[in-house]
Amino acid sequence: MIKSIVNLFKALNANVNPGEIAHAFSCGILLGLMPKDNLLWWLLFVFILFIRINKPMYVIMILIGATFSPVMDGLFDTVGYSFLTIPAFSGLFGTLLEIPFVGFTKFNNSVVAGSFLCGIVLYVPLYFLGRLFVSLWRKHIAAAIRHSKLAKLISNLPVLSKIAGMVGGE
Repeated sequence: MIKSIVNLFKALNANVNPGEIAHAFSCGILLGLMPKDNLLWWLLFVFILFIRINKPMYVIMILIGATFSPVMDGLFDTVGYSFLTIPAFSGLFGTLLEIPFVGFTKFNNSVVAGSFLCGIVLYVPLYFLGRLFVSLWRKHIAAAIRHSKLAKLISNLPVLSKIAGMVGGE
C-alpha cells in the first residue's frame, strides 16, 4: 500500500497525463461506492484495469469510496428502487434475469443499481475535480510541501529522505 502511495505521488509530480489520474479518480470512486459481492463489480474492476489510467490512484480511490459507501446506502437504495420499478423497464429486467450468469451481477439489487447509477452520474464531475486537483497539486501544493519545515526536517533523516525524494519528485 505504501508503494502505491509513493507511486501516486510520483505520478502527481511527474509528466503523467492529468487525464489518466482524473479517470482513475472517477473509476475508483465508481467502484468504491458499489457493493463488492457481485459479478458486475468484478467485471468493471477487471475491465478498468485494461484502460490506461493511473493504477495507484485507482486503488486508493476504491478504498476511499468503500469507506463512504455504507453511509450512502440509504440513498443508493432509494435511487436503485426508483430505477428498478420504472414500468417501462420491467420486461427488460425480467428478460435479463433469464439469461445465464446475468443474475450474478445482482443488477436487480436496489443498492447495487443505485450505487452504479450514482457512480455513473458522478463520473464526469469527479473527472473534472480530479483534473483540477492535479493542476493545483502541480502548481501550488507540491511546492508548498517541498518548502515546508516538516519536509526539510524529513529530508535530514536518512531513511525518510529517500521516501521524501520519491514523493517530492526530486
